[in-house]
This record gives sequence, C-alpha cells and structure tokens, in this order.
Amino acid sequence: MINNFSLAFLTALSLTIVLRLYLAYRQISYVLARRCKVPKQFSERVELSAHQKAADYTAQRTRFGILTLAVETGLLLAFTFGGGLQALHDFWSVRLSGLAYGIAMIFSVMFVSGLVDLPLSVYSQFVIEEKFGFNRMTLKLFIADLLKQTALGIAIGTPVLVAVLWLMAQRGSFWWLYVWLFWCVFNLLILFIYPTWIAPLFNKFTPLDDAPLKARIEALLQRCGFATSGLFVMDGSRRSNHGNAYFTGFGKTKRIVFFDTLLGRLQPVEMEAVLAHELGHFRHRHVIKRIVLIFALSLAFLAALGQLIDADWFFSGLGVSAKDTVLALILFFMVTPVFTFLLTPLTSLISRRHEFEADRYAAEHASADGLIEALVKLYEDNAATLTPDPLHSLFYDSHPPASLRIARLNGC
Repeated sequence: MINNFSLAFLTALSLTIVLRLYLAYRQISYVLARRCKVPKQFSERVELSAHQKAADYTAQRTRFGILTLAVETGLLLAFTFGGGLQALHDFWSVRLSGLAYGIAMIFSVMFVSGLVDLPLSVYSQFVIEEKFGFNRMTLKLFIADLLKQTALGIAIGTPVLVAVLWLMAQRGSFWWLYVWLFWCVFNLLILFIYPTWIAPLFNKFTPLDDAPLKARIEALLQRCGFATSGLFVMDGSRRSNHGNAYFTGFGKTKRIVFFDTLLGRLQPVEMEAVLAHELGHFRHRHVIKRIVLIFALSLAFLAALGQLIDADWFFSGLGVSAKDTVLALILFFMVTPVFTFLLTPLTSLISRRHEFEADRYAAEHASADGLIEALVKLYEDNAATLTPDPLHSLFYDSHPPASLRIARLNGC
C-alpha cells in the first residue's frame, strides 16, 4: 500500500541514487582527465606510471561502486516493496515465536544480504585488486576468513540479539533507552577484547623485533607521554599489498600495529612521523569524540525507532502488511541510511579536521618532512589518486587530499 511515507522514502532514495551517481561520474571524469600528468607538487616524488595506476585504480573502484549501488538498491527494494521481508515473516511466523522467531528473521536477512554481496566481494578481491597487483589472498584463505567471520558473527551476534529483543519486549515504552545502554556497554567491551581475542583469529601478530626502530618509537612514546601494551607487526601481506599502521584497543589494551608491508617501505624517520600522527589522534581525544558521537547518534536513532515501532504507516509504507517489533527493527536499519545520506559530508568534515590536527601534532613531535615523505609513499603504494574531484572528496573523503595535507605540513 503506497502512502505518504512510501513517497517520502522513494523520493529520498531517488535523490540519494542521483547524487551518488553524479558524484561518481564526476570523480571518474576528473581523475582520468588528469591522468597523463603528475601534479607539479609531486613531480619529483611520484613517477608518471604510478600516477596513472592510481588514476586507473580509482576509476575502476568508482565504477565498481556504481555496480554495488545498483545491487544494494535492488536488494533494498526487493526486501521492502518486492515483498521479501513479508515472505520471510510469513515463513518463520508459523514455525517459530518469540525470541526464536526474531533471531531467525534477522539472521535470514543477514544471510540473504551476505549471499548477494558475496559475488561482489569475490570480484573486488580477485579481479580488481588482482589486476592492480594488490591481492595476495588465496581462494582458500578467502573461504577460511568467510567461515571465521560467519562463526564469529553467530557466536557474538546471537546473545546480543537475544538481549536486544528481550529488552524491546520487556522494558515497556522506554525499551530504546535500555537497548542503547546495553549497546554502549557491548561496544566498549568489544574495544577492549578485540586486540587480544578477535584480531588474532584472522592475522598473526608478532612483537616488533627491529631494535633501532623499536628504540626510536619508544623514545617518541615517552616524549608524548603515551603508554601502550606493545608494538606489533601484522602479517597484512597474506591478503594485500596495501600498507598501513594503526592503534587498536582501549585503555590498557592499546597496542600499536604495523603492517609488515609498511616496514620494508618506510624509513625510520618516516615510521616515527606516521606513528606521531596516530598519537595525535589520541592526544586530541579523537577516538573518544567519535565514540561519543556514535553513541549520541545511536541514541537518537533508537529513540526515533521507539516512536515508529507502533506506527501502521511505517510498515505499510514499506510494503510490509505484518506488524511486529522485529520487523520494525529490520526495516528501520534498512531505510535509515537513505534518509541520513546527506549527513555524509558532515562526518567527512569532522574526520578531515581530525586528520589535520593529527598532522600538526606529528609535525610538532616528529618530522614534518618525514610525514610528507611517508604520505607520498602511502598514497603511491595504495594507489590513492593525487587528483580527486574536489566535490567528491568534500562529500566522501575522511582524509584530506594529499595536496592539502602536504601544503599544511610545509607550513608547519
């Protein structure tokens, strides 16, 4: 049954698709138009062949994003107006009830979504990443990862879903507040246990054994007053040639992790600068700020769901004739991204500001030149384009374009 909410949803969906396609085609056109010449700012650091590879990789990833958008949109419409969600409800509601019905419904939706996404993941990993020399993953490892992720999702997801559905059923009209509190505690717990219990299921972590580099990093940590549970090297080369470094964990479980692909590429002064940048995120409390933002948004969304959960027009407007708590939960998380897509530039802006602050911290506590050289190598090694479309970058990019970051670092 088409109602006013149906029209609002379809309008928002159409506008989102048009905007995403417009930005994608802008990005492809802009990047390829500048493919044949390295920007002057990078002409002495980046070979033309590397610049062209980045342009081609960016264009192909963006085209793949258009295909992904089409599949995701088709799946969303199939679940809603196509009757897919109603069909799953009809199937499970006569066989199960209560929490068992809710778990079956949610896992069924996840299974169908994962099944549709699987060919896209395979194509991305074994065609696009392979074509540009990034893929190191074997089919055996891909399947092993998939099985581990599935088992982990079931093992962790089942008790979480049981708790959420129980709270929704038992805590009255303010169930959303209790669910939010539980969700916050659960996410903080994951931050604590991820480094030592979950991450090792997928990668091997070994202590950093490069004595000079380790001494340099420990000196930086001491200067910055930062404590960590250890310095580790991750076997990222098992899956990809992309390189990175990151912090993981929370509180006393914080650890610093370097991809093994990064260690052989960067000089010690560059590694120190990259680490100083990551320390800048912690010093400016970016992680905590992002957690607070996520928790605040999740509270707002759950409160909104609390108002929609009994609204007949919400269900019928999305092609579902049945009405229950589980269906409301599934529908809400399906359609929310459509209505919140225009918030993307705001979150991107916040993230880019954090990156600039972390860069400035790195320049103050390490070497600005070292960070510049490291950034150029990372952009080159990861085939990140040096010439993104400004509007596309403004809308999506969590990190500022290389030219802007380096220009600011040169002024430090």
